[in-house]
Amino acid sequence: MNAATDTAPHESAAAERVRSVLARAVSLSLTTDARCYDLIGMHSIGRNGRITLTSQPDSPLEAQVAAAPDGSLAALLEFTDIAPTPLRDRVRARVTISGRLTPAGPEGEDGLRLDLARVTLRTAAGTQDVDLDRFALAEPDPLAVEEAAMLTHLADAHEDMVADLVALAGSRLPFGVVRALPLAVDRHAITLRCEYREGHCDLRLPFPVEARDATEAGEQVRRLLTTPSCAHHRHPSTRP
Repeated sequence: MNAATDTAPHESAAAERVRSVLARAVSLSLTTDARCYDLIGMHSIGRNGRITLTSQPDSPLEAQVAAAPDGSLAALLEFTDIAPTPLRDRVRARVTISGRLTPAGPEGEDGLRLDLARVTLRTAAGTQDVDLDRFALAEPDPLAVEEAAMLTHLADAHEDMVADLVALAGSRLPFGVVRALPLAVDRHAITLRCEYREGHCDLRLPFPVEARDATEAGEQVRRLLTTPSCAHHRHPSTRP
C-alpha cells in the first residue's frame, strides 16, 4: 500500500521543486561519454538557475572538456532528493539535467558552466520534463535550505506533535499505522509518512496561511493543531 506524496505538479510548481532540490543538494552524479563522477560540494546554482562546477585546471573533467572537438562536452547531471528523517523509502525526487559543459568564462572565472538542454523531474507521481524558461525564472521554496533541520528537530524532539498531526486525518487514514515521521515541508504544507507493516501512506496537511520562513512554518504547524476546520489530504496514487 504505497502512496504518492502528490499528483504530477503543474509546470511552475515542477520548476520550483527542481530549484528547491538543487538549492539543498550537496552532491551530484555527473556522466559523460567516457566517465562517471560523484561530485560533493563542487557545484553552485546562480542566477537564472545557472549551474557551475568548480574543478582544478588539471582535473580529468577539465581535461575532457579541453579535449572535446568544439570545447564543449555533453554531460548528464543527476540530483537525488533524500528525506532527512529515517524513513523506509527516503528518496523523494530525482532531477536529471542534461547539457554541455564549457569553460565558465574568459574573465577569470574558474570551473565549468553547464549550458542546459533538458531538465527532468521524477517523483512518486511520475516523470515530467520542465520547461527551461520556467526553470530559469523559478525560485526555490523559501524553506528549502532549512527543511532538513526543521524535519529532524520535529522527529527527534516532538514525537507527540507528530502523533497529533497524524490524528488530524481521523478515519480517512487507513488503520494500522506502525510509525509516522515527517517527510517534507514547504511554504504551503507539511507532509507526514505513515508507515504500515507493508507499504506506506503520505499525509499532506496544508497550512492555514502560507509560510514565508521557518519561524512562520513552525507557527503554521501549531495552528494546524488548534484549528479544527483545517483541510488535509491523503494521496492514494500508487508509486511506480
